[in-house]
Amino acid sequence: MRTDGDSWDIVSSVGLTALGVAAFRALETIDPDPMIHDEYAAWFVRAAGEPHFVELLDDPEGVGMAARFGRFMGVRTRFFDEFFAAAWRRGVRQAVILASGLDARAYRLDWPVGTVVFEIDQPRVLEFKDRVLAEHDAVARADRRAVAVDLRDDWPAALAAAGFDPARPTAWTAEGLLPFLPGAAHDALFERIDALSAPGSSVAADDFAGDVSPDRFIDTEQKFFGSNPFGNLDVGDLWYDDTRADPGDWLSRHGWTVQHTTPFDLAAAYARPMTDMPDELVDLIRRMGYVSAEKQG
Repeated sequence: MRTDGDSWDIVSSVGLTALGVAAFRALETIDPDPMIHDEYAAWFVRAAGEPHFVELLDDPEGVGMAARFGRFMGVRTRFFDEFFAAAWRRGVRQAVILASGLDARAYRLDWPVGTVVFEIDQPRVLEFKDRVLAEHDAVARADRRAVAVDLRDDWPAALAAAGFDPARPTAWTAEGLLPFLPGAAHDALFERIDALSAPGSSVAADDFAGDVSPDRFIDTEQKFFGSNPFGNLDVGDLWYDDTRADPGDWLSRHGWTVQHTTPFDLAAAYARPMTDMPDELVDLIRRMGYVSAEKQG
């Protein structure tokens, strides 16, 4: 369970969810018809040595339904990949990945020359990530700057100290982050993004429309997947379900042009339609969509 000021490494609490996401990205990468390519993901999973996720990589079919989470993660990953690509086509050369976890976009995407990518996360998560990348002699394709700070703290000051320029348009992502923030920190996140964003900036985030409760997520997971994709970790136990602003509504009221999409919309657009699902599961997934927005002048 969560507590005020709690922290984690890559094999505990919220950090373990980042490791799970890396495992699912690795599974999608080795699929015969993958939606993404993330050769870095498997490095992190094997370096961490967490048994459930190592087993996923060694025997995806043997672990059952959990392996199918890779396709869902492929949809989500491609959405955020394409968000960054759209931003740099508009001339944006500054990106901030909030709660970057084991995101390897600074290394695997073809960033334009001169792009600076800031990655914000817990110190021990970034330490693990940097160590594994160094062991593999990985070279970033952008000016990557790791910013070790808790998003419940004064992260704008840490970002500024790393060289962030609020006068430049910025592409922001909050992927797999929002449910793990208390309501006050959640709302402050968007207030700070707005304050730090020049016109032409954009933001993309998971959008848990309709108040997906932790209990409903866990119950549906057990009913339809038969096993927990995250092993012994109940992700819902790490979520906060206190009062918070709706991201899309908040951004609209503050001068951002907002778009919403669902995993089903994206899967169809990527020619990977999700079909033959029970109505209850369809309803849950539709509530777990994505929001993107651009700040107007």
